[in-house]
Amino acid sequence: MPDPATRTVHVRVEGRVQGVGYRAFVERTALSLALRGWVRNRLDGSVEAVLQGPDAAVEEILALCRSGPPAARVDRVEILGEGVGAFAGFEVRPTV
Repeated sequence: MPDPATRTVHVRVEGRVQGVGYRAFVERTALSLALRGWVRNRLDGSVEAVLQGPDAAVEEILALCRSGPPAARVDRVEILGEGVGAFAGFEVRPTV
């Protein structure tokens, strides 16, 4: 049974988020917050991620994703779904 204090969100980030270190930013931030999940580029130019961990840490990374690294321009952070999956660690996945 999943821990009720754990939150899992699936997000898509739109804007100038590829070629600016956005995936590395998400990975670094997730690791610093002890989150689990993954991040990857999408062929449509967006970045997709699943973020899992304590609710406060997930809220913190979502807030940081709205600004991104210095070279990024984030137009939208959309939560696609919540509460699915179990992850060990954090990884950068191939583009799809």
